[in-house]
Amino acid sequence: MSDDTTPWRLPRGNEIETQRPHGIDTKVAHPARMYDYYLGGKNNFAADRAAADRILDAAPEARLVVREGRAFLRRAVRFAAEQGMTQFLDIGTGLPTEGSVHEVVQAVRPETRVAYVDNDPVVLAHARALMPGDPRGRVTYTQADAREPDKVLGAADVCEVIDFDKPVAVVLAMLLHFIQDEEDPAGIVARLREAMAPGSLLILSHVTYRSEELKQLAEDVYQRTSSPVVPRTREEITGLLDGFDLVDPGLVRIPLWRPDPDAPLLDGQELDDIVVFGAVGVRA
Repeated sequence: MSDDTTPWRLPRGNEIETQRPHGIDTKVAHPARMYDYYLGGKNNFAADRAAADRILDAAPEARLVVREGRAFLRRAVRFAAEQGMTQFLDIGTGLPTEGSVHEVVQAVRPETRVAYVDNDPVVLAHARALMPGDPRGRVTYTQADAREPDKVLGAADVCEVIDFDKPVAVVLAMLLHFIQDEEDPAGIVARLREAMAPGSLLILSHVTYRSEELKQLAEDVYQRTSSPVVPRTREEITGLLDGFDLVDPGLVRIPLWRPDPDAPLLDGQELDDIVVFGAVGVRA
């Protein structure tokens, strides 16, 4: 694993390019690198691991929560592709992992176009190196911030592959709890919805905490990172989905959203303290 004194290792094809990330403060934990650590990845630094370990010490199930979040995302985008969706806009993509959006959807429809957006240059460097995509489709990468939806929607690399006059699947997976209340997450979703053609899909997942003690710990840990976390109630998350007709089974704990028939079924109790709700909504 990396730390703040060892080189950053970035795979490029069959070679390994060793470099440190320019302009990145490795002494400040970053949620994307913490997420990578939860998943057992190596693209993280000592500060990321220390912050994540504080969460894991109090809630070891956090690793399972993150894995379930990825599993929900894969199921949701596969569902969208099976419904005929061939355009995907993934905002806040995070560091690449096995089963990334384009891999899942291009396995269903090779011609699918995917635009990844993240505000972290390290995330995008890894994405460009590791996620070339099926040549029959298109994959682009854009550095932009979800807090500025007009810049996301107008970015050249996004517009190159996404035709907003046609249905598009917009992915906001494990993102909006990093948007502060004063940054108007509902307004961000509303602006995206306004740009989406009828029949488009919104794929959303969002964290909450049943334990007040764990909620306070998470807020304290993430307050010291580059992106403080804002857990929201189920009712507040429902409000973010205003203007979308939810696909069955609606807004539910992510293990319960259309689970794969051959996968072990979690009833959600295994994740009792950290709860992630997920939904897919149709733009009317």
